[in-house]
Parts: sequence; structure tokens; C-alpha cells
Amino acid sequence: MAVKFGLPPIVRSDAQLLVLGSLPGDASLADGRYYAHPTNQFWRLLGAAIGEELHPLPYEERLDRLRERRIALWDVIASASRSGSLDQAIRDAEHNRIDQLLRDLSNVAAIAFNGSTAASAGRRLIGEPRAGLVLIDLPSSSAANTRPFAEKSKAWAAIGQFVRR
Repeated sequence: MAVKFGLPPIVRSDAQLLVLGSLPGDASLADGRYYAHPTNQFWRLLGAAIGEELHPLPYEERLDRLRERRIALWDVIASASRSGSLDQAIRDAEHNRIDQLLRDLSNVAAIAFNGSTAASAGRRLIGEPRAGLVLIDLPSSSAANTRPFAEKSKAWAAIGQFVRR
């Protein structure tokens, strides 16, 4: 089983929303881009939540839009052994320093976890959240999560209130 290493965070110092995934899948790691697999619904879900179509934009423009909207993006897992791309196959995970990132990003009002693996690990890493910090568990944007898009989108809409318009 190969050891896989995540991607660097996408941040700006005054971010208000932090979206945390688990560990990028093979397509994302090969491309060096978050949520690069064509069936992953992340960019469509996030776009719907913030009222802006992100999916058709070139990747660098997507990242620019995140920064403009004060959205930070990272993963809870820095590296892990994993065969394939499924979270269930993650072994021997080393975690990112989410606590340090939160100290650096003092304006973060909410953390959204993309899927149950991100939520369970992320909540452990954060511990007791600082006063006023909202933690939001979202259904995974992965195509492996077969919930209908409309159902996922309804849940993801909760993050819209934490995004700069």
C-alpha cells in the first residue's frame, strides 16, 4: 500500500470559512489540484452554497474565487497509506496541524467537514472549539457517496452564511 501525501492549504489570513476534506484522491494527487476527479461534486456543491458557479472555471480561477470569498481549503490528513482513493482504505494517518492553522486564521467563524472521515478526525484535532466557532458536518462530495446531488446541496447550503458576498 502506497503512502500518499496531501496538498498544501489554500488560505488567506482573513478567511472566515475553513472547508476540510480527508485526504485527496489519486486523481487530485496526480494533478496537484483539490477535487480534480470529474465525478467529485465538490466544486458544484460549494458553488451552489455560495451562489457562484465554480465548476466551469479553470482551477486557478476557482482558487482565486475561494480567496476572494474568504474561504480556506485543506485536509485533516497530511499523509497516509491507502490503496486507491476511498477514505475507508486510509491506514496509518498522519494529521495536519489544524490547531495551528486555526491560531493563524483567527477570523474563521465556521469549519465545514467534507464527509464523515474529515468530520471525525477534524473534530478530534480541534478538540473543544473556541467560543463562537461553528462546526458543520457535510455529506461527502465524493461520487462514492450516492446520495442525490439535491440532497447534498441542501446540506451544503448551510455554509453560505459564513461566506463573504
